[in-house]
Amino acid sequence: MLNNNQKNYLHLHLIVFIWGFTAVLGALITVDAIPLVWYRMVLATFFVGGYIWYSGFSLRVPMRTLLAFILAGVVLALHWVAFFMAVKVSNVSVTLAMISTGALFTSVLEPIWYKRRVIWYELVLGLVVILGLYLIFRVGSDYVEGIVLALIAALLSSVFSLMNGKFVKQYRPSVISFYELLSGVAFLSVCMGGEVFTDGFIMLSPKDWLYLLVLASVCTAYALISSVKVMKYISPYTVMLTINMEPVYGILLAFMILGDTEKMNPEFYLGAVVILITVLANGVLKHREESKRQKNSAAGNGIDPPGDIGICR
Repeated sequence: MLNNNQKNYLHLHLIVFIWGFTAVLGALITVDAIPLVWYRMVLATFFVGGYIWYSGFSLRVPMRTLLAFILAGVVLALHWVAFFMAVKVSNVSVTLAMISTGALFTSVLEPIWYKRRVIWYELVLGLVVILGLYLIFRVGSDYVEGIVLALIAALLSSVFSLMNGKFVKQYRPSVISFYELLSGVAFLSVCMGGEVFTDGFIMLSPKDWLYLLVLASVCTAYALISSVKVMKYISPYTVMLTINMEPVYGILLAFMILGDTEKMNPEFYLGAVVILITVLANGVLKHREESKRQKNSAAGNGIDPPGDIGICR
């Protein structure tokens, strides 16, 4: 019989597994990246809005905060567009290997964002990541466009996480996400112009509708709300280590579902492992440093601010 801690830990792995499945769904859905993200955000807005209505939460926020949510929503929409474009022009394995650099981008941006000193080992680890990227670029010349798009998505993911790291100190993650998703819908609608009102835009295949519903409900709304809940009972350090399993789960799922299109040269996997180990090492070193300072808050060190993680996949 599992105790509560074990159940929460398994639940977290399920959530990370779901995040890894997001890229596979992006490959299975036949529509282009921009309309795909538009559909995802529209449907997820309804699902998160329904949860807020059921829970009786207030949506009232100050105008200045609302403007900040809108800006974050635009960043989120651009992140998802770059992410799914990368999946479609390359493959799931390439995209997830590059997305794992997001934690290192955060390490670079965090000193600027929170106005703290640069830590020496973050610079060293950044150089190691460059080595991993070099190995991937050597064998992934056919995927250069996807690699660049995925790196842009990782950078935007880092910016989005830093923004939400401040928001979650004052507001409910579901309320934050509702406004961000709604803002993303508005932004993409403007970008697409009148395309969203055409019959061809609305007429999707039954399979696409099914995948989009899974993407918006399970991979977005459910993963977001559940991740916030489970992270209340698990240490930020454990959360950080577990989340780094996302590219592993995603690449394995892609192998099983998409087959040969995901098969890469061994040197690619060596580069991906170098990046993953570097990201893990960064988290371990940060955890030790924060332990010495006797700080238990994840928001203070930039690792896993509660509620800002799942929504970024």
